Amino acid sequence: MPAQVFVDGQEGTTGLRIHEVLAGRSDVELLRIDPERRKDVTERARLLNAADVVFLCLPDAAARESAALVTNPRTCVIDASTAHRTDPGWVFGLPELAPGQRADIRRSKRLANPGCHASSFILLLRPLVDAGLVPRALPVSATSITGYSGGGKKMIADYEAAARPGGDPRLGSPRPYALGLAHKHIPEMLAHTGLQARPAFLPVVSNFYKGLAVTVPLHYSQLAPGTDGAALHRALQAHYAGERFVRVMPLSDAATLADGFFDVQACNDTNRVDLFVFAAADQAMLIARLDNLGKGASGAAVQCMNVHLGVDEGLGL
Repeated sequence: MPAQVFVDGQEGTTGLRIHEVLAGRSDVELLRIDPERRKDVTERARLLNAADVVFLCLPDAAARESAALVTNPRTCVIDASTAHRTDPGWVFGLPELAPGQRADIRRSKRLANPGCHASSFILLLRPLVDAGLVPRALPVSATSITGYSGGGKKMIADYEAAARPGGDPRLGSPRPYALGLAHKHIPEMLAHTGLQARPAFLPVVSNFYKGLAVTVPLHYSQLAPGTDGAALHRALQAHYAGERFVRVMPLSDAATLADGFFDVQACNDTNRVDLFVFAAADQAMLIARLDNLGKGASGAAVQCMNVHLGVDEGLGL
C-alpha cells in the first residue's frame, strides 16, 4: 500500500520540488489540500494526521504550529525549516552525519531537515573533528556562495526582474549578507560538527539560479600535530567510504586546478555533495559543493523519507 504523504507548504520552492520528485512514484500517494482551505487549521490537522509522512515547508513559527497539530503516533514529520534542527527531541536528517544516524532516522517520527549552507559545512568538518584533526575549540571561518533560489519566491522574482531592462543593477554582482554574524544556520553548524567555538560565517548570494559551495580555510599550525592536506583528505575518504551521495574528490583536484576556477553549479540537478581538499605546504582550502534545492533542501528531505520508510535511499533521486 502506498505511503500517504502530505506537504504542508506545497506552494513554496522546497514544497513544489518535493511534489515534483514524488509525483512519479508508485509507492507514494500525495495528499493535497484545497488551495482555498490551506489556512484552515481543521483541514490541515486532518491531513497532517492522515499522512504516514509529512513535510513541513514553512517558516519557523508556522512549522512549530503544524508540528504541534500532529497527534497521530504513526505520522513521521520531516521539518524543512530551521525550527527543530538543534532540538534534542528531533533527529537531524543527515544520514551521512555519523555511524548510527540512519538507524536514528529510521526509528524517529520527528526529523529536522538540514539547511543548505549547514549541510556543506557539517559534511566537511564533522569527520575532521571526529578524527581529532580539527580541535573542537578551533574558531573556524567559512564563506558560502549560493544561487538566488535559496532565498525563496520573492528573491527569485527580484532576480528575474533584475535581468530585464530597468531591473536593479545591484543584483548583477555577488551580495554578501548576514553581516550581523547571526545567520540562522550557525546553531546547527555548531551543534552537529562538535565544534565549541561559533564559526565566523559569511554567506554570499549571486545572480545564478542554483548551486552552492562552502569554503573553509585551515592552517596546519592550528590543527593536530602532523596534520596536512593529505591527512585531511584521508579522513574524509574514510568517513564517506561507500556513501552514494557524497563524493570525495581527488586531493588538489587536477581538473579544477587545470581550469583555474571552481564550478559552483556542477552538482546541480543531483542529490550529490562533492568534497574537495586543496593543499599547500602550510594550509588547506576545503570546499563542499551541492545543489541548494537538491541535497540542500528537497532532495535531502526525500532521501530522509526514504531512509525512514526503509526503501531504497536513492528512490526518486
